[in-house]
Amino acid sequence: MTEIPPAAIADLQALLGERVLTEPGALAAYGRDATPLFRHAPDVVVQPLTTEEVAGVMRIATRHRVPVTTRGAGTNLCAATVPLSGGIVLSTTRMTALTEVSRDEMLAVCQPGVTAGALNRAAAAVGLVYVPDPGSKEASTVGGNVATCAGGLRGLKYGVTRQYVLGLEAVLPDGEVIRTGGRLVKDVAGYDLTRLLVGSEGTLAVITEITMALVPNPAAARYGVAYFESMTDASEAVRDIVASGPAPATLEFMDAVCVAAVEDFAHLGLRLDAGALLLFGDDGEPDAVDRSVARMAEVCGKRATHIELAESVAAAEDLLAARRCNLPALARSGSMTILEDVTVPRPKLAEMVAFVAATAEKHGVRIGTFGHAGDGNLHPTAVVDGDDPAATAAAMAAFDEIFRHAVDLGGTITGEHGVGAAKLPYLEHRLGPEQMALLRRIKGAFDPLGLLNPGKLGS
Repeated sequence: MTEIPPAAIADLQALLGERVLTEPGALAAYGRDATPLFRHAPDVVVQPLTTEEVAGVMRIATRHRVPVTTRGAGTNLCAATVPLSGGIVLSTTRMTALTEVSRDEMLAVCQPGVTAGALNRAAAAVGLVYVPDPGSKEASTVGGNVATCAGGLRGLKYGVTRQYVLGLEAVLPDGEVIRTGGRLVKDVAGYDLTRLLVGSEGTLAVITEITMALVPNPAAARYGVAYFESMTDASEAVRDIVASGPAPATLEFMDAVCVAAVEDFAHLGLRLDAGALLLFGDDGEPDAVDRSVARMAEVCGKRATHIELAESVAAAEDLLAARRCNLPALARSGSMTILEDVTVPRPKLAEMVAFVAATAEKHGVRIGTFGHAGDGNLHPTAVVDGDDPAATAAAMAAFDEIFRHAVDLGGTITGEHGVGAAKLPYLEHRLGPEQMALLRRIKGAFDPLGLLNPGKLGS
């Protein structure tokens, strides 16, 4: 752990004035994010407004050899923004300028502190959509979405954040400002540093401006829900739906634990006699959407016990709300929820779902599973007594087996949440020692003093 020199704080105060926080209460708040079990207070929090101020902060940090952890809203679920080495937390939440939304070029330019919800509303005003759709979209920032390569409910059809980042402005540890990519869809000049910075979790540079591609707002969207006796049946229906035609916009599932928790929380009229729920839907031109949703309902009908199609916008919103409120619904049944994130190839989905259930039973842990079934992306979520160390240890032992099994099936330890401190112990199992060594060399090229988010990727 680094102890920050008083001279460094004095330099930061000279640069930013009152936007340098040192009160114990503020430091404690910035010492944790949405990930349970990880916390460490920084020595100081800074709130720059401009790229020039970020560059000034980085020059001060380098001069005094102080680590810097960049943070947006802190909604990540992998402890990516917990400052494990203390030092400076650089908050981007005051960098909220939305510089441009271009209907003609179908792009937006913004600072990293703009929330995903705000960008989507600005895009919608000109008939466009910001595609990344994380569950935390009203709170999470675009910078955080880029830093963790966030996904969401639209991943199967539209992909994840990295597919939409056209260009970045970023500040290196010595204060140098670089620009990668730009406004072009086609640009293959040089190494693709834009893609490298997306998902780098603040370990290579501080992102200060984002040029994001937008897509046309679809003319229509329609959803339905199918109930199954088991998650295995739902998983096999997902496989059959994807194999039967073009990828739908939404294929989300929930097990019986989640269905019961959501119904108790939101009272949406979900059936409680099923072992699994599959939310399916598509968007596009009305006729094509009707055909797509009808096809999905027909495929589900081979295994489902009950199928309902949303006949109104309000009914569709209720179905989407059911999927989005899994975490708050589960959180009501325990003092601590541990929401995890693994992805497996779609043909292995049923096997992985069964393994999660068996592992939860083996360790005596209550785990509800929901996720983006079309992507093979599961979010097994443990609900435990946070004051019971044995219960927490049992949950972590279960997840240890779940992470390793996902990799053994050809999957990964994270599909959209990121690595952070939480998944770092499993990263070598996913990448192997040679890639781990390459990551450290890449980190060294950007950040030779190891000041950016130490203890995370590349450390």
